[in-house]
Amino acid sequence: MGTVVVYWSGSGNTQALAEAVSGGVKAAGGSCDIFAADKISAAKAAAYDKLLLGCPAMGAEELEGDIFEPFYGALEKLIKGKTVGLFGSYGWGGGEWMEIWQKRAEAFGINVAAVLPVNESENGTEDAIAFGKKFA
Repeated sequence: MGTVVVYWSGSGNTQALAEAVSGGVKAAGGSCDIFAADKISAAKAAAYDKLLLGCPAMGAEELEGDIFEPFYGALEKLIKGKTVGLFGSYGWGGGEWMEIWQKRAEAFGINVAAVLPVNESENGTEDAIAFGKKFA
């Protein structure tokens, strides 16, 4: 069914990354749908062949808890063996939340093909486009 980008964004940084990732998939000739995490069900997202998931670091290096964590918690049980990419922005630390998220996904049998943590002080647009092209 193609590729889907699903994200949560509080300040707009991760949404901008999600749009650039989706643009990268399309620029490389792939088809891609994009949804905020509260606009798609885990079951619908799991129907896609490839998933690109974006969430910023929150709190103590964790996924956003009210919308994204419940979505992802339901999704991870449905996508064992699928290829995913994880991306998001952070403003402190060294991107430890991404390492935690990747290990969690791999423990569920998810094939994490690439990760893209972007410090919010940097413009990650070009990296996000290249990240998306990998999944086209």
